[in-house]
Amino acid sequence: MPELPEVETTLRGIRPHLEGRRIARLIVRNPRLRQPIPPEMPERVAGQPIRSLRRRSKYLLIGLEHGSLLVHLGMSGSLRVVTAESPLPPRTHDHLDLVLSDGGILRFHDPRRFGIFLWIPMSPEIALVEHPLLCRLGPEPLENDFDGEHLYRSSRSRRVAVKSFIMDSAVVVGVGNIYASESLFLAGLHPARACNRIDQGGYGRLAETIRRVLRASIEQGGTTLRDFVNESGAPGYFAQSLRVYGRAGEPCRICGTRIEPQRIGQRSSFYCPRCQT
Repeated sequence: MPELPEVETTLRGIRPHLEGRRIARLIVRNPRLRQPIPPEMPERVAGQPIRSLRRRSKYLLIGLEHGSLLVHLGMSGSLRVVTAESPLPPRTHDHLDLVLSDGGILRFHDPRRFGIFLWIPMSPEIALVEHPLLCRLGPEPLENDFDGEHLYRSSRSRRVAVKSFIMDSAVVVGVGNIYASESLFLAGLHPARACNRIDQGGYGRLAETIRRVLRASIEQGGTTLRDFVNESGAPGYFAQSLRVYGRAGEPCRICGTRIEPQRIGQRSSFYCPRCQT
């Protein structure tokens, strides 16, 4: 599933092609996404200038003159820019094209059709505080209001495994399964350890490793395990740097101990028994 680094990579890739452009039309080939595209949506967006693009958690908000486009890549979605100079015919699962006035196209591809691509009647600023998908989200891990103190305070009345705790979007957004496993390894914390049994120092290390892992993944274009590609169709390369995720039975890159798998919160987890306590 595309997570925060993959969505941030997508945002940085599409922004130069969209910001300041005008939407000529919206072509919908298959409206049956997680939230079906209403038949009036092409008329809503046609002719509108694109004022801004921003990310909140794993959502993209494309600000228009009237309202916004709310985009989520779901489990297998991706956005690709098709330029007028290098047109590409639609493929299977290319469900819609946002055609720009300069001839460029933003194309939404989603084999599992679990993504979202909707027009909402509010600006991005209002959507962040009022839209039900956005208003209850926790802090962004790369911004100043996220730190070890926030994690420590939020964990005191809870008993869940720390991996499940940091994957809770009400606690902090964008720490998906891969990045939670990698961050806990670097912080030296066992993923099944109860979150209220970790002290302030441990959460200080964890907040820093979360930032470190996410920034490294963004720099490498995200993590491609199966479906994710960026705006030009290229995969992300962070998978080549994974220390524990998906490496069950292989030696730890630090101490050589066998990496162990464990199911935590119905998700696959990986850890080093010696480095993580």
